[in-house]
Amino acid sequence: GNQNLMRGYMPVGLKKGTVELVSHQKEWSENANNIIGLLKQLLGDIAIDIQHIGSTAISSIHAKPIIDIAVAVNNLNDIPPYIEMLKQHNIIFRGERMAREILFVIGDDEIRTHHIHIVKWNGTEWNNYINFRDYLNEYPEKAILYDTCKQKLAMLFSNDRKSYTARKERIIQRLLAEAKIWKLGLTTTPSELV
Repeated sequence: GNQNLMRGYMPVGLKKGTVELVSHQKEWSENANNIIGLLKQLLGDIAIDIQHIGSTAISSIHAKPIIDIAVAVNNLNDIPPYIEMLKQHNIIFRGERMAREILFVIGDDEIRTHHIHIVKWNGTEWNNYINFRDYLNEYPEKAILYDTCKQKLAMLFSNDRKSYTARKERIIQRLLAEAKIWKLGLTTTPSELV
């Protein structure tokens, strides 16, 4: 009850390690656009494309109030020279989460407001982020399926974000596989599929 009223004053940010889902806020895309603008300014030509991704970019579902942004680069090795400069704008290097992604965060030790995922342009990670977002925005019934799963897990693991994230993986993989086929269908003419 009360928490949500207070949330009104704080459209983004969540305590590290916790899970709280809130309904979609229209401020999220505005907020994402501001950060995208800043990143374009700071990274210049090495950023081929920058997009708002993740649940806050899917209009029909609940999300942790943390904005996810994907930055596509030709080469992840282009990033290290920018770490210090990004830090001056409170964009903090968190290292390589996986072999093919560099993570930055905005926020302090307590509250995180943004996750910035630097990935290879047109690589699997980039395509997965974009496909997932587009597919769930296109098919609300798929989004509801995902949302229901997330809400159930958020209740079980409100203080254990690691488990929450791990348990979501199965449905994400299933939806990603569907999204990939859907995207292929959009970009290929039927004759190519034979």
